[in-house]
Amino acid sequence: MRVAYRRVSTTDQNLDRQLADMPDIEKVFEDKLTGSSRDRPGLTDMMGFCREGDCVVVHSLDRLGRDIRDLLNIVEELNTKGVAVEFISERLKFSNDDKDPLARLQLHMLAAFAQWERNIAKTRQAEGIARAKELHPEKYRGRPATIDADKIAELRSKGVGPTAIAKTLGIGRASVYRYLKENDAVSNIGATSA
Repeated sequence: MRVAYRRVSTTDQNLDRQLADMPDIEKVFEDKLTGSSRDRPGLTDMMGFCREGDCVVVHSLDRLGRDIRDLLNIVEELNTKGVAVEFISERLKFSNDDKDPLARLQLHMLAAFAQWERNIAKTRQAEGIARAKELHPEKYRGRPATIDADKIAELRSKGVGPTAIAKTLGIGRASVYRYLKENDAVSNIGATSA
């Protein structure tokens, strides 16, 4: 039986372009989540479904595994069960009865290049974000403060406790304690330096 495995990283992405022109596919397993985790329902179901003599068809190496170790483990696990794995984009097919060391070398090299390419993309993304923060710091200040310092001081001066202040202002108790601790530290610093 020819079994397809299709995956995209997010639910708003489309699976249609993967293996669309392959009428000989008898069963399809799909995931719409990141490949960085091995815990994917479609992958788990596909691994359990396949039997000796089946062939798993995948659009490309990166659709099956996101790093070299994961990809090799999945291919090896399927091959051990007697299941062949075929990657359409790379025109590669691996099975347990393959005694071709060149095919294995190709798999290792292609997976390594795919992982390297992902790492380069992540590095570029991080560099772009750092540059954007440098050029537009006003956009990367973080969330605006939700604590009204004057209101906390007013309630505290009336003898209201931290839990009641948090409840009154609709903020977390930890935020009130943090504010009070920082405020006391500032008061103590001013007192000792005078």
